[in-house]
Amino acid sequence: MESVIEKLKDHLNHAVIGQPDLTNELLVALIANGHVLLEGPPGIAKTTAAKALASAIDSRFQRIQFTPDLLPGDVTGSDIYQQETGQFSFVPGPIMNDIVLADEINRAPAKVQSALLEAMGERQVTVGNNSYPLSALFFVIATQNPIEQEGTYPLPEAQLDRFMMKINLGYPSAESELEVLRMVRQQDLHKTFSSSVQTICTPADILALQQKALSLYMSESVEHYIVQLVMATRHPEHYLGDTANGNSLIDFGASPRGTLALDRCARANALLQGRDFVTPDDVRQVALPVLRHRIITSFEAQAAGLSEDELLNRLISHVPAL
Repeated sequence: MESVIEKLKDHLNHAVIGQPDLTNELLVALIANGHVLLEGPPGIAKTTAAKALASAIDSRFQRIQFTPDLLPGDVTGSDIYQQETGQFSFVPGPIMNDIVLADEINRAPAKVQSALLEAMGERQVTVGNNSYPLSALFFVIATQNPIEQEGTYPLPEAQLDRFMMKINLGYPSAESELEVLRMVRQQDLHKTFSSSVQTICTPADILALQQKALSLYMSESVEHYIVQLVMATRHPEHYLGDTANGNSLIDFGASPRGTLALDRCARANALLQGRDFVTPDDVRQVALPVLRHRIITSFEAQAAGLSEDELLNRLISHVPAL
């Protein structure tokens, strides 16, 4: 199992240069059996990372480009009338694959977003009177561009909660961008990109990693630490104090899904680090991507220029690990 993890890490870090946090958090979400939302400006390898992960696993991969004219049936599939038999038969949509890249999810209207998010939550799609199960590996990587607001449909907070992790990406360093420039030039010169793809593992290997992560030892003190972190987002006044007018800096804290996600992601992070037990450091390392999209900051926090990450870092620094 450890060799599979190391090979996956090397493959992703080679394909996505200068984004080690992205590659690690993608693997954490995959092993934690959750879904990921990638947010960042265009051209920083969000799509490349998803394709690189899919290419490393011997699985069915499908990319869906979300557009304003997309219909739910374009994602889930639909019943098509077969003239030869005089009956309707189900034609699967692109969601019926192992790894699905939902590109620019905020460009699709609410009905299409709901169709995808229902599949993420229930791991099945319903068309007509019939439900169709999705694969055991089913893993969604959704991307969105936070810069453009025109022609977009922002995901409601309750739907964002369906994503186990939200990964914020920034621009690479000058050194990394120079390395990308040279690598792409060589790939274009020798046409090596398509021929260099190698399968590293199978879906069964990933499912085995998911089960192994669930079996890692977690002490009762770490469990209490996870719960206290989530409770701190709901009662931030105990740790951050109130604003000048007595209001809280966080209007809404993380839901119980945040507690479950912290547990799973901390276990996956420990497994990636080669340990068979979970520490408070594992919880802290995954806390930001797990919780940043599950809290709603107040007007006072926004006026003061405090982001979700800054508030969460303050809470993490104040909540003691028992």
